[in-house]
Amino acid sequence: MPPLAIRTRLTLWYTSVLFAILVVISVLSYSALAWSLRQDLDASLLTVARVVRDTGPAGAGPDLASEALRELLGPDFYDKFVQLFDPQGNLGFRSMPRALGTLPLSPEARDNARRGLPTFETVELPDKKRVRVVTLPLIVGGRVAQLIQAGLPLERMDHTLWRYAQTLLVLVPLGLLLAAAGGFAIARVALRRVDEMTRTARRITAEDLSQRIPVRGTADELDRLAETLNGMLVRLESTMVQLRRFTADAAHELRTPLTVLKGGIEVALRAERSGDEYRSVLASSLEEVERVSRLAEDLLLLSRLTAGVEGERTRVDLEPIVLEVFDLGSRLARETGVSLRLAGAEPAAVIGQPRSLWRALMNLVDNAVKYTPAGGKVELTLTRRDGRAELSVQDTGPGIDPAQLGRIFQPFVRLDDARARVQGGAGLGLAIARSIVVAHGGVLDVESTPGAGSRFIIRLPLAPEPA
Repeated sequence: MPPLAIRTRLTLWYTSVLFAILVVISVLSYSALAWSLRQDLDASLLTVARVVRDTGPAGAGPDLASEALRELLGPDFYDKFVQLFDPQGNLGFRSMPRALGTLPLSPEARDNARRGLPTFETVELPDKKRVRVVTLPLIVGGRVAQLIQAGLPLERMDHTLWRYAQTLLVLVPLGLLLAAAGGFAIARVALRRVDEMTRTARRITAEDLSQRIPVRGTADELDRLAETLNGMLVRLESTMVQLRRFTADAAHELRTPLTVLKGGIEVALRAERSGDEYRSVLASSLEEVERVSRLAEDLLLLSRLTAGVEGERTRVDLEPIVLEVFDLGSRLARETGVSLRLAGAEPAAVIGQPRSLWRALMNLVDNAVKYTPAGGKVELTLTRRDGRAELSVQDTGPGIDPAQLGRIFQPFVRLDDARARVQGGAGLGLAIARSIVVAHGGVLDVESTPGAGSRFIIRLPLAPEPA
């Protein structure tokens, strides 16, 4: 069975809640009406009993007494009856049809009468009819002289309540039906924007992410949803642009060494060569193969870092890593006439992967050594500050144009000065370094002044002290 549409579910929920509300209101209103009718009936009976007590028609004959009561009570005596009892409970006068028989005088009514209190009771007759009765004592000289009992059949009240219940049984389902129809129409209108957004989203493809879902400016939930989706589309478009550029740059970087490799092999095969010439071609080809291999490894590493693939993390002491990078970097610096100096190394520990952190720091040192001219200096520092470990690599190279600072961490981005150098890499070093730092919960910042050098700073959260 397919799931119900949202508008259908909204209608069902709305109707169910409304049904529960109407049932509660109907029960309460029925109870309130029954209570109100009972109160009015009791007040009327008590009035009749008091009139009989105050006027005392019991001394007359039955017919004269009934006539006197009709004259005293008027229309109020139409459907009521009165009985008079002596203190022992013996029936005296009564003005009620004989078919009703004699209503009993309950022990509770006698007890209340001795205390001068009226008693209200509902009595069920043999024919299942119910009668509401009030028993009121007549006190003379501090003693009960007579008991006055006034009653009224509950048939009219029961009929009124039944008619009201029938009305509710008709109006509640009718109200639910109308509410369900109205709720479905309202849900359909309210969700029309969602249908429009769905149609717009279906037209958006990976080849064309420039379309946006219209925002009406009402600042309601659907507008916020449209703004959220548009923000997601902006990020997707940016990601797709970066992916296409990354793919094109990767293809370009791979094509160059492969073209050189193919050309060298083709030239070597055009004619007979000496052993030395073949060895020279093979050596050149091996260099290009190593370059392609390094590029493939860097691309694989960057892809894993971007996808969040991480290994097991442990507590890492950064000081040995800094010393190892300094030792290897010093050898690279001597080959290019650059001086690498360790300005300081405070003890600091972080949570991470030692090899990845070594790779990030080594990329920064290698980058600084490559871009610093002969006779320049590169300075490596490890410090602790504000609960973080700071690894700083500062050089005296040409610096970076402020307009280019936002691009240097993108894959395959090499500034013009770097491209002019024979030792320039594929432009993945800084991208890999930043991805490693971010994966460790840190940040990689750069401070640079054109002509005065650059300073790259890795900031990593310190590991908690062992217990």
